[in-house]
Amino acid sequence: MKRIDWNSLTEIERDVALARPAQSRADSLRHGVEQIIATVRSKGDTALRELSAHYDRCVLTSIEVSDAEFAAAEAKLSPELKDAIREAAERIEVFHRAAAPQPVGVNTAVGVRVERMLRPIHRVGLYVPAGSAPLPSTALMLGVPARIAGCRDVVLCSPARADGTCDEAVLFTARTVGVHRVFKLGGAQAIAAMAYGTESVPRCDKLFGPGNAWVTEAKLQVSADPDGAAIDMPAGPSEVLVIADADANAVFVAADLLSQAEHGPDSQVILVSPSSALIDTVAAEVDRQCATLPRGAIAEQALSQSRLIQVDSLAQAVEVSNRYAPEHLILQVNAARELVESIESAGSIFVGAWTPESVGDYCSGSNHVLPTYGYARSYSGVSVASYQKQITVQELDPNGLRAIGPCTATLAAAEQLEAHRRAVTLRLAALGAQV
Repeated sequence: MKRIDWNSLTEIERDVALARPAQSRADSLRHGVEQIIATVRSKGDTALRELSAHYDRCVLTSIEVSDAEFAAAEAKLSPELKDAIREAAERIEVFHRAAAPQPVGVNTAVGVRVERMLRPIHRVGLYVPAGSAPLPSTALMLGVPARIAGCRDVVLCSPARADGTCDEAVLFTARTVGVHRVFKLGGAQAIAAMAYGTESVPRCDKLFGPGNAWVTEAKLQVSADPDGAAIDMPAGPSEVLVIADADANAVFVAADLLSQAEHGPDSQVILVSPSSALIDTVAAEVDRQCATLPRGAIAEQALSQSRLIQVDSLAQAVEVSNRYAPEHLILQVNAARELVESIESAGSIFVGAWTPESVGDYCSGSNHVLPTYGYARSYSGVSVASYQKQITVQELDPNGLRAIGPCTATLAAAEQLEAHRRAVTLRLAALGAQV
């Protein structure tokens, strides 16, 4: 990990120090995804089978997971894993149900009623990756809020293995959270199928879930097409920033950094601390722990893009964090709760030494589908609200129009929109009101 003295850098050098690993949106990637989308749109299920054979090295006799496959998957899982999945789902539901938006209705003037009503998005598509490791936790994070929101149709795509089956834990999780239609599809072709529909895969209104560069590019392309589908958020590789003081446990800090580094070679982890001694100890501990990790080689690649940043104070550490806007922010400092109010941009915050980022990935109740690559400055993580539309309603009685009609007419006249003004003044005249 590269060590940096923050206060020795110019502003330009600080931007460079906080730069993410370059996301690949090369012309070849864009063109490749465009071709896949076009092929799926023109050839439907035939294209999905051909692309699965080419990219996933599997022959799909059926694209959709059958009831028998769901049953076989459940039978293969240990009772301990099934119980853990159910437990996590319950905790995620408790938090997401409490945090869900509520209808609103207020009188903004006598005779003027304004309301906000909530309606679920009709059909949503969930993408659960299964590249170097399957992610049943993502099925939890996407499926639970969709169920709470009341989405009538929920479909899920996850890549098939070489034998043409999906990961058993992903299938069990899908059924646990109420998703009954799962398709054995991965990559850009899965995104295209859910965005535009095929003979087997229904067209979806909005797509959710993380993925590799091809999946991310496909989501961006279909969301830019009026005939495509909306998406949850832009995203990039996983990342964590840890703020730690001199009293932090270096073993814990190193473990938290490595828990993100093992996601993939393009992940990024950053430690920000005013303690030079703590940084030295963490650097040594990262090396020691990484050497024993099964995915140590992947973590090492991510660490080459990562940073150890020394600052003058915790206040300055917060400034660095807000500038970076991390997906995950861990506060391993004394009186960690006192720093929370100073945090302006982060996907999710983990407060204190006993709150590893891993609990948020699985079962604390918060959502782990979060904005990355600096998008935490303007985006939030997936929630029940992500699956809903908020529709405003207004109703005026005659007294209400008398009360606010003149204000409307004056503003319409200022904007030189005469038809807008007359829509009010003609009604006021009908009421015998002075215009």
